[in-house]
Amino acid sequence: MFDFDALIAQIKSTTNPAVREVDMLLLSIQIFLPLIFAALILFVPSRKPGFMRWLALVGTAATLTLGACRFVDYYSLLDSYSDRSVSNFYQTESRLDVRSDKQMADAANLPLPKPYRSDDLLTRRPWISTFNIDYALGLDGINLALVLLTGVVMFTAVIASWTMTENLRGYFVLLLTLQTGITGAFLALDLFLFFVFYEVLLLPMFFLIGLWGGKRRSFAAMKFVIYTLIGSIGLLTAFIALYSADVRDFVPQGMVAAKAADLRQNDPALTVEAAKAKAEIHSFDVVTLAKVGRAVRLVLDGEEARIGTVGSAGPEQIPLFAKGVNRDEALARLKAQSICTKSFQYAIFALLFLGFAVKLPLVPLHSWLPDAHVEAPTPVSMVLAGVLLKLGGYGLLRFAYPLCPWAAHECNFAVGVLGSFAIVYGAFAALGQSDFKKLLAYSSISHMGYVVLGLAAWSGSREQYEWAVNGAVFQMLSHGITSAGLFFVVGMIYDRAHHRELDLLGGLKEPMPVFTGAAVILIFASTALPGLCGFVGEFLTMLGMWSYSPWLTLPAILTTVVTAGYLLWAFQRAFLGVNPATAAYPDASVREGVVLLIYCALAIFLGVLPSMVFPWIDPAVYAWVESLR
Repeated sequence: MFDFDALIAQIKSTTNPAVREVDMLLLSIQIFLPLIFAALILFVPSRKPGFMRWLALVGTAATLTLGACRFVDYYSLLDSYSDRSVSNFYQTESRLDVRSDKQMADAANLPLPKPYRSDDLLTRRPWISTFNIDYALGLDGINLALVLLTGVVMFTAVIASWTMTENLRGYFVLLLTLQTGITGAFLALDLFLFFVFYEVLLLPMFFLIGLWGGKRRSFAAMKFVIYTLIGSIGLLTAFIALYSADVRDFVPQGMVAAKAADLRQNDPALTVEAAKAKAEIHSFDVVTLAKVGRAVRLVLDGEEARIGTVGSAGPEQIPLFAKGVNRDEALARLKAQSICTKSFQYAIFALLFLGFAVKLPLVPLHSWLPDAHVEAPTPVSMVLAGVLLKLGGYGLLRFAYPLCPWAAHECNFAVGVLGSFAIVYGAFAALGQSDFKKLLAYSSISHMGYVVLGLAAWSGSREQYEWAVNGAVFQMLSHGITSAGLFFVVGMIYDRAHHRELDLLGGLKEPMPVFTGAAVILIFASTALPGLCGFVGEFLTMLGMWSYSPWLTLPAILTTVVTAGYLLWAFQRAFLGVNPATAAYPDASVREGVVLLIYCALAIFLGVLPSMVFPWIDPAVYAWVESLR
């Protein structure tokens, strides 16, 4: 029998620091385990479809179990800190070592840096050293929630796929590859690595919709790809522009010395000082670029006195420059760069916002979503609504705001207007739908608008902004549960009625009481009924946003009535009354009941006991808010 504890003990005992970093191994397994099971499915004979299903189920269950283990690790990490700022990626010293720690330390005449921790859930190792591209992963309360959500949704999506018979090998391989891409994107702390995982999502989703979808599947799949590529172009342009910045004053100075040594080797005529002055460091590292963004914000706001140096920062200063850097020279170099101009900041934030708004999706970049949902098979719709849309909100939170905080603050009102408009537009568009799936698609647009609204609540009160951002993170989690559950509900109806037209349904309550009870819970959770998960995120978001702008909050508050209206009207048309055409429909099977039970239990648990969730989300949100100030 395989002894996992013995393996971990052996890794910890080795003298190789790259191998001793256990969290690098664990986070990597979290990402690539579904891909390993996808590879195994490739070798299963076509005559054994049941074995393919079980392999996919075991793969997603194992990945979910690993996510739960990381949850335990994170809680243990919380206990080792006395303050709320645990796992603050943006205030930790980046380790962009392209050479060994000893070589860098010797070149810069500096002491050896602290050794890598094996339990801090933050890992960074060189990948493409020529361009300072790292294999950098990190886990905090924010992406931990989304990694766990991904595990739950993918596990239930495989159960929902149990009755599928067409080309199972290709279907499950694509589904598991999709899980690897999503998890990798949530954990990546290098812009290039993130972009790789982000683009990995494109092909599986294209084929899952285009090959297993409805009658207009080719059109929906192509529309999804076109919109996603437009967003990706914006992201890639922004990432390349950020890479052009010289971050030499924000990274360990051993890197600068090593770069200077390379320059002298190529040009022996250069003096040591000239080579060091000429050396430039460019990076895709999110931690480093977030420090640069924060320093730029302080400069543009006239608060450059608050910028300090690690090891010698004053009591009112923020240690952003690396240890050993001359502060005045570093400030001069920063101000001379294009990244420290208002036009550059506006342009990069706009590109990042565009890229992630497409995935969210935000009005007017939303029209791909209803088509994709209507044509996608039920399990793919569950993944699309439950997890994939969250990459848009997560990208804004993890990248757009920390990397361009000055422009984000300046554009706050405009972002708030877009978020508020999306809430209202999505709700009224859903009100006019008769296709149950399309109604839920527009409902997702409305509910994801609260995420944007929460991020836009950046006001003078740090505490109230914390409320809003906590609400935005919780909204992503709760919407993932309710939307995936409701799309499964619609899939169950379609399996029996072979259509989704609300006006042709009715009377489902009598033949399907268990199914109706589960649907009631999920529908009321989506309407933000107190005591269920949907209420918590929306309430906190609106509470935090009110201090910034009551006029942007009021439409969101009033729209809750419209949300209740279209969901309850849909319930009335589908479930109430008497309809001979639905009288013989079977109730939920054991397999379907398991999926419904999971989502209903989570909707109730998160609504009744949100205090079980915020202790591990709040420290990361607190640190995130602090990193912008």
